[in-house]
Amino acid sequence: MPVLQLFADDVPELPFPADADLLQVLWCPYIHLRSFAPRPQLYWRNSSRCGDDHPQPPRPRDAQPEFLPNPCVVHPERVVDYPRGDMPRELSDSLEDRFEQLRETTGWDYEQDLAVSSGVKAGGYPTWTQEPDWPNCSGCGAPMEHLLTINSMEFNGSGWRVWLPWEDRPATDGEMDFRHPGFAGKCSPHGLSLGDGGGIYIFDCRACPYYPYTYRFDGS
Repeated sequence: MPVLQLFADDVPELPFPADADLLQVLWCPYIHLRSFAPRPQLYWRNSSRCGDDHPQPPRPRDAQPEFLPNPCVVHPERVVDYPRGDMPRELSDSLEDRFEQLRETTGWDYEQDLAVSSGVKAGGYPTWTQEPDWPNCSGCGAPMEHLLTINSMEFNGSGWRVWLPWEDRPATDGEMDFRHPGFAGKCSPHGLSLGDGGGIYIFDCRACPYYPYTYRFDGS
């Protein structure tokens, strides 16, 4: 199943392999026992060598319906991503007073409102719902880079204050309640549900040939 397609022009900060300008993410929409999640596969392509035929993606009847994405379009937006679970304990402890002052003066909570951008994204930090599980490359042994996150929701909880696009807010009439009909299709436009609000995190190693990759999955 096709899940995500990105062109190099969409995300120029993302290092593409030589002679590739297109990244395609597909996955097998069944539960795979090691992760209890769909299994993603990455393809780096040269778009000039791709054909013009665009067949309708298959939708297997017996696949997990929550693993079958709705057709939709990605509108990339650049944001600064700050760590949450991946922040070193020493740094987190040293900033605790500043976080508390921020809550008292602005009402913003660092972990809930400001750390780790939610939704489907390239780069930045994984939006772990469990403890971080950062992989090492099986080839060189170095920590791998976070390449992509495929999330169940574009925003959740108090995250609507930061991550709900302004152009989508009029539909809610100012009522930020998940039961409000204005939220329909805004929170999860792709229709995916991964571990009840979780996500799939794809990592790669850019020091090794052919960009080896692996993935992690967690849920709430």
